[in-house]
Amino acid sequence: MGAGMRKLRILLGFLIIQLPEPFVRLLYLGRRTVVAGRTIDPKAQAFGELVALIRDINDMPTVEESRAQLLTMAQKLERPGPESVAARDVMLPGAAGERRARVYTPRDIDPMGSVETLLYLHGGGWIQGAIETHNGLCARLADLAGIRVVSYAYRLAPEDPFPAAADDILACYKALVAGETGLAIDPARLIVGGDSAGGNLTACLMHDLAKAGLPMPRAQLLLYPGVDARLESRSMQDLRDQPLLPASRIDWYLGMYIPEGHDRLDPRISPLFSDTHAAQPPALIVAGGHDPLWDDAQRYAGALRAAGVQVDQFDYPGQIHAFMSLTKVLPQGNEAIERTAGWLKTTMRTN
Repeated sequence: MGAGMRKLRILLGFLIIQLPEPFVRLLYLGRRTVVAGRTIDPKAQAFGELVALIRDINDMPTVEESRAQLLTMAQKLERPGPESVAARDVMLPGAAGERRARVYTPRDIDPMGSVETLLYLHGGGWIQGAIETHNGLCARLADLAGIRVVSYAYRLAPEDPFPAAADDILACYKALVAGETGLAIDPARLIVGGDSAGGNLTACLMHDLAKAGLPMPRAQLLLYPGVDARLESRSMQDLRDQPLLPASRIDWYLGMYIPEGHDRLDPRISPLFSDTHAAQPPALIVAGGHDPLWDDAQRYAGALRAAGVQVDQFDYPGQIHAFMSLTKVLPQGNEAIERTAGWLKTTMRTN
């Protein structure tokens, strides 16, 4: 494909993802991808095809380029939170010093008081992502659920490989529930959650808390989490060339996150293999059927249920990875945020 034709197709791709969903559905009539019986959402397919035009799945960027790409995508494709949600930055403990965090509060909620709280861990493959890349999602969850959301910036690889991120999050959690920060936190009014790598780190925190005999939060929220670093599931194989998150890129992330020679089945890396599931709190797991991590979510839900844990699932068989952060172009991302906020509200208020 010539450079001029490629630019034209990219421009057309941008125009298509901005069209209303019914029009895109017509454009893709009879040619939507089906994987293991799951038919992709038409706008998700259009977005994936656009990503494939912009970048080659086998052409790995530098870490700096990857971080910049994620931030640009978030700024262009994530719906911002409402102006009624206040945001203020604070410093919270980490394992090797203080880390930045952002506190989101709707009107009439004390940002530092004892209120229902979601501690949020951003995604980004353990090497990228930041408070800014998940600004809209956190603000919207705070608004729709009527709770405080605290977004925490743990250390990233490759500068700080495993176990730096997990250690930071454990140190932060321990300080929060011990009343050692300016935020008033009651574990009974606290939910911990995250997306993708942040979902992984949430599950790893539950393992760490159980092993240490520390107070559990009220619940855990896992948005399309990665829980098995072997990368051998059926969905990982079926969707290994999915443009947004190909298996090669996941392996690239893990290669920088996990020190050479370290066991990938360590439950602090692959929490599917934790022996603490029975001690964990209720969970909500959200998954997309055209995400290579689909089977990770399904198997983790099954493992928690088998251990007697209450698990709610919001499955979107036609969606791709990170669809809850692509809400300017994927309507189901907005629906999933609203449903997740409803779950947060109900879970916080259930005796």
